[in-house]
Amino acid sequence: MNLFCKWQNNMSFIGGNSQFKVAMDAKKPIGTESAMTPKELVVNGLLGCTAMDVIGLMRKHKQSVDEFEVLADVKTSTGGHPAVFSSIDLLFRLKGNIDAKILLESVMLSQTKYCGVSAMISKAVPINYSVELN
Repeated sequence: MNLFCKWQNNMSFIGGNSQFKVAMDAKKPIGTESAMTPKELVVNGLLGCTAMDVIGLMRKHKQSVDEFEVLADVKTSTGGHPAVFSSIDLLFRLKGNIDAKILLESVMLSQTKYCGVSAMISKAVPINYSVELN
C-alpha cells in the first residue's frame, strides 16, 4: 500500500493514493474545518470496512436491504495530549426484509473475523456495537 499526504496551506492537506484523493483539515482555531480531521477519517475507515462486510454478507444470504447505515459515537480521553479514542460505540441501522439472526451473525463476524480496521483499532480501544432492524 502506497499513500501520500501533501500540504496545501494552513492546516489543509490532501491525502490519497494513485487513484483517489481526500481532503483533511483541523478544527478551529488551528484549521478552518474545511474537511474531516485525520481522526474522523480513521473512524470513517472503520465504518466503511465493517459496513462493506455486513452488506456483502447480507447479499450472500440474499437478504433484501432497503436502507443501511453505521453510526459511530466516539469518546476521547481528556486531560492530556495526545487525546486518543477511549471507546467507540457502533450502531448498525438497517431496514428491509431481513432475518434478524443473519443480521446479528453478519455484524458479529465483521467485528470478530473480517474487518481488518476493527481488528487494528480494537487492540487500542474497545469497540462496542448494537443493531437496529426496521
